[in-house]
Amino acid sequence: MNELLIIADPGLMAERSAWLDSLARERRLSEHTLDAYERDTRQFLTFLTGHLGGPATLKDIQALRPADFRAFLAARRKEGSGARSLGRSLAGLRSLLRYLEKKGLVNAAGVSAVRSPKQPKSLPKPLSDRQAITVVSDEAQLHEEPWIAARDAAVFTLLYGCGLRISEALDLTPGNFNRGAATLRITGKGNKTRLVPMLTVVFDAVEKYRSLCPYHLEGEEPLFRGARGGKLQAAIIQRTMQKMRSAFGLPETATPHALRHSFATHLLAGGGDLRTIQELLGHASLSTTQVYTGVDSSRLLEVYDRAHPRA
Repeated sequence: MNELLIIADPGLMAERSAWLDSLARERRLSEHTLDAYERDTRQFLTFLTGHLGGPATLKDIQALRPADFRAFLAARRKEGSGARSLGRSLAGLRSLLRYLEKKGLVNAAGVSAVRSPKQPKSLPKPLSDRQAITVVSDEAQLHEEPWIAARDAAVFTLLYGCGLRISEALDLTPGNFNRGAATLRITGKGNKTRLVPMLTVVFDAVEKYRSLCPYHLEGEEPLFRGARGGKLQAAIIQRTMQKMRSAFGLPETATPHALRHSFATHLLAGGGDLRTIQELLGHASLSTTQVYTGVDSSRLLEVYDRAHPRA
C-alpha cells in the first residue's frame, strides 16, 4: 500500500479503496478475486507512473484512450502474463472505471473499447469413475484420527456427489442438513442459491463425520472444522488430496475441484442433459457448461484410438 501512495494521487487512491470495499460488501466477490483485482489495479497504476511520467490522478484516468490500455496489456504480456491473466486485469480495470463513471468522475469509454485477449481453450480434467470413488471412500482417507478421516471423506463426497465448489462445501452449516431431505440448498458465486440432489451416500458421509466430530456442531456455525475447532480451510483439503495423489497413484490433475469436474462429466456420460447439469453446477451461462461436451468427446476419441483396430 505504501507503494501506491507514491504512484497514485490520494484522491484516486481513496476512490480505488472505496471501489474494492463495494466489491466485497455489495457484490460479495471472493477473497481470491478481490486480491487479484487489487493486484491488477496496483500494477496498472505502477504502469501509469512510467507511462505518464508521474503519479496518476483522476484527471489522468479521464484522459486515457484505448491505446493506453493496450500499452498496459502489451507491457504485461512482455513480462510473461498469459491471456487469462490479461483478461482478468482488463475486467478489473473495467469494473474500476465503471464505478468511477457512475460517480461522474471519469468516462469509461476508453477501456470499454478494448477487446479482451482471446482465451485459450482448455478442457476440465476430471477423474475416472474408479479414481473418484477411491478418493471419496472411507478406506482411502489417510489421517489416523478417525473424525478427521471421516471429515475428509464427507467433504470429498460432497464435491463429487453434489458437484460443489470447495468453498461451497466448507461454507455449509449443520442447519443445511435435514434427515430425509431430497435436496441440499447451496449458496454459490454471487450469493446465488441453487438446489442439488441430496444423495443418501452424501447424507450418510456427513452424518458419520458429525457423529465422530469432537466439537459441537449446531445451528449456523461451520459444519466442517479444523483440528483445533475453527472453520476448515480449503488449503487443508488441497494438501490432503496432494497426499492421496502419491498414495494412490492419481494424476497431478487430481485436485478437489477435479471432483466437481468429474461430477459433471460423469453425469453427461450417463445421459444427463446440459441444462440440468448447468443448474446443478450453478453456472450462469450454458456456454460454461458446454465445455464438458468437449471432455466427453475427448474421452470417446481416446477409447476409439485405444480400441479400434484401424486407429
